[in-house]
Amino acid sequence: MAFAARIDSTVDGVRLGASTYSFRDFPRAEDKDHTQLDATIQALKDCNVGIIELFAPTIEPGKNAPMRPVGDSLRQRQPAGGPPPDPKVIAERMRARANSPEVLKARSDLRAWRLATPMTYFHDVRKKFDSAGVDVYCYTMNYRDDFTDEEIEKTFEQTKALGSKIIATSTQAPMAARLLPFAEKHKIIVAFHGHSNLTDPNEFATPASFAKVTAQSKYFKINLDIGHFTAANFDAVDFIRENHQNITHLHMKDRKKNNGPNTPFGEGDTPIKQVLLLLKEKKYPIPALVEYEYRGAGTSVEEVKKCMEYMKQALA
Repeated sequence: MAFAARIDSTVDGVRLGASTYSFRDFPRAEDKDHTQLDATIQALKDCNVGIIELFAPTIEPGKNAPMRPVGDSLRQRQPAGGPPPDPKVIAERMRARANSPEVLKARSDLRAWRLATPMTYFHDVRKKFDSAGVDVYCYTMNYRDDFTDEEIEKTFEQTKALGSKIIATSTQAPMAARLLPFAEKHKIIVAFHGHSNLTDPNEFATPASFAKVTAQSKYFKINLDIGHFTAANFDAVDFIRENHQNITHLHMKDRKKNNGPNTPFGEGDTPIKQVLLLLKEKKYPIPALVEYEYRGAGTSVEEVKKCMEYMKQALA
C-alpha cells in the first residue's frame, strides 16, 4: 500500500497537532462505516495537522457513543464573567446520567462492540491515517470502574493494532492499580490526563497526584493539559521544565485561572506561548496537541485552524 507523504506540522522542532476530540461535533456513524473517521481525516488535512491523539469515539459506532461530558457543557453555558461551575454539581449530574437506562444500555453495547471487533478493523483505521499522511501518536481511552478486565485487555490490543505505544486516559487514581499489569504486559505507556478539580483526591490535578502515579511504573506517564493545569492555579511552564521526562504530550487549550472557563487562544491565563517556546528552547520531544473546547464563532475546523495558526505565530 502506498502511503501519502507525511503532513509536516512541525515548527522549529516543535511537533504541533490536535486531538480528534476537537471534531466531536461531526456526525457519528451508526456502524463501522467510517462516517466520522473520514470527515475527521479530511479536517486534519484542512488544518495541516500531521500528528494526532486519536479519540476513541472517532472510530467507534455512534450508537454506542458517550454523551457530551456534563462538565464541558456546563462550562460552555457559563455567562462571561460568571462563577465557574461547581465540581460537585458536575459530579452529581454525571452520576445521575450514568445510571439512566439509556446510558446503561449504550455502555453494555459499547463493551460488546469492543470485545467482538477484530483487530483487522483497527489495522484498517491505521491504514487510513497512513494514507492521509497523519501519525497516530496515541489513543485515548477513558477508563472507568465499569470496565471489565477483558475489555481493558482489548483496548491495549487495539492500541497496538493502531500502531501506537501510548494510551491517553482521563480516569481516576484508583484505576491505575488495575491498569498497571496491562501496561507492563503489553509495554504500552498509559498517560494520565489531568483536570482542574482540586476537591476530589482521586482526580489527577495537582503536581503531587502526577508524581504519585508516575512513581508506580515506568509505563505510567503524564498527558498534561496546560489549560486545566492553569485553571487549577499551577504553573505549566515550571512543571514541564521539572517533569518533561514523564510527559508524553500536551493538550493545548486556554483557560482562566481559579477554575475559570475555556477561552479562545490568547484570551485566557494559560501560558501557551511560553510553553511552546520552552519546548523549542529545550528541544523537548513533547507534541503540543490542540484540544478545542472553547465556544468558537466558527466551525470546529475553522477554530482548530485558528489554534494551529496561533501556535505557529507563537513560535515565529
